Amino acid sequence: MGRVSQAQAEENRRRVVQTASRMFREQGTHVSVADLMKAAGLTHGGFYKQFASKEALVDEATAHAFDELARLHTAGLEQHAGRRDAAQQALIDTYLSVEHRDSPADGCPVAALATDMARQPADREARRVYTQGVGDFADWLGTEDQDGITRLCTMLGALLLARATAGSPLSEDILTAARAALTAAD
Repeated sequence: MGRVSQAQAEENRRRVVQTASRMFREQGTHVSVADLMKAAGLTHGGFYKQFASKEALVDEATAHAFDELARLHTAGLEQHAGRRDAAQQALIDTYLSVEHRDSPADGCPVAALATDMARQPADREARRVYTQGVGDFADWLGTEDQDGITRLCTMLGALLLARATAGSPLSEDILTAARAALTAAD
């Protein structure tokens, strides 16, 4: 088998990072390299041509997930003609929805990676990126009347509890109560 072009190698790397970002949010960072590469449609042997280690991929996939989140914030502002309050409310409604609850692979990295990041050493790049991403998200959620950290904690806690109780009426009750609490506080 011949060598791949530099363009193909870059595309393969991009595909692995995207796949890892989704799989880590859905299943956690303990996903095996073999399973990850299979899901990306590539061979296991090709992994170490692209990444120095699985930890390096965790770092890059975490950054990718937070880049997606930042793009969502920007798109929300554009969609709501720069009205931050409307963009924030739309994000809260989407965040605390059944669809988001049921789709962790495409969802918020703050919620999906919290437990994995808590287990990472404090000096790891993934943990630094995660911490910065949490801070940026909280800043984005803040208003004159509400602290962004409090809003983020309410949203995150509700989403995690709703995911843990999915399949019961309590799950949707949690999402509804958190949406109401965040809306009433405005």
